[in-house]
Amino acid sequence: MDENAVTPSFERRSFGKFFLPALCEVHPEILDSIAEPMVAHRGSEMVALLKRIDERLRPFFRTDRHVLMVTCTATAFMEVAARSGVRNRVLSLVGGAYGERFASICESVGNQVVRLNVPLGKTVEADMVDDALRRSPVDAVTLVHSETSTGALAPLQELAEVVREHDDVLLLVDAVTSLGASPIETDDWEIDFVFSSSYGALGLPPGLVVAVASERLCDRAISLPDRGASLDLISMQESANEFQPTFTPAIPLIFGLDKQLKRIEETGGVEARWRRHESMLELVEAWAEQQSVGTGFKFLTDRGRRSHTVSCLEVPVGENGRALAKTLLEGGHSIGSGYGRLKRETIRIGHMGDHTVDELRNLLSALGELVAGAQPE
Repeated sequence: MDENAVTPSFERRSFGKFFLPALCEVHPEILDSIAEPMVAHRGSEMVALLKRIDERLRPFFRTDRHVLMVTCTATAFMEVAARSGVRNRVLSLVGGAYGERFASICESVGNQVVRLNVPLGKTVEADMVDDALRRSPVDAVTLVHSETSTGALAPLQELAEVVREHDDVLLLVDAVTSLGASPIETDDWEIDFVFSSSYGALGLPPGLVVAVASERLCDRAISLPDRGASLDLISMQESANEFQPTFTPAIPLIFGLDKQLKRIEETGGVEARWRRHESMLELVEAWAEQQSVGTGFKFLTDRGRRSHTVSCLEVPVGENGRALAKTLLEGGHSIGSGYGRLKRETIRIGHMGDHTVDELRNLLSALGELVAGAQPE
């Protein structure tokens, strides 16, 4: 859970006002599907369910491989990547809190970590990675595609191309707030590991992780002795190949995922979802550009490097990001303040999942009125 998020009390609210970063609002149809009766988690119904979900998830990853689906947190899959994908030494691309978390987890399991840091709001570029790989031999690279703490979107395709030029280096990608909102061509870009969470652009409650592992990654994992038990990638892959859960799964969330994937198919598929998320980003960009210089909001990130799901905006001079989020909540809208040392100087708007452009427009209108009302005449 984002420690700087501002959340409402536990009460029913109308859909379309919950814009926290990295924790999406769940559509009522999905909430209803979660209440379905249990089924045997090793029975034929579960096998059919997991097979159907596997087929529907592959277009999100753009892969021909089976999709892993595990009941846990996305942070746990950072550890899966660290234990199963790093032999000795890893290059970690760090542009925010989650890139640093990935690096720290790699260190915690005994790997040597070389950090390639950029300022908050910036992204590591392909030439920087190429230079780092030539200077410092490593056997893996970790990166966060959409850095939720800053709203920056890494140039994944370009970075993948550079990594592929270096033999025996695996690419391990956190796509928690990008999968389902931005194109990720896992097979064509030869990405070795991509994982995401149910609570991002997939539009579900937290609790599930979905991932795709390359054959190269599985071959390496088999050679590593300390993969753990519940986080063993090979056990997960073997279970996925047989459409079985690795351990007892969160069955209600699987029902919700099945329902959500069907809804997405019926509304144009993942490509339509990409376009809607891009339209929401474009709306925030246009809105920010209309703000008065010196008294309006501006992006922390550069155009072309902005997440399609999280907009991190610097607040006007004299405003406080956390205070703005709290005041906006009184009117019914939830957003996030800045993360860490950006807590006061920025806000973060999570426009992902099933939100629409019109709902986002209403939020921006409320935010603009709030700041305008605080300006002296």
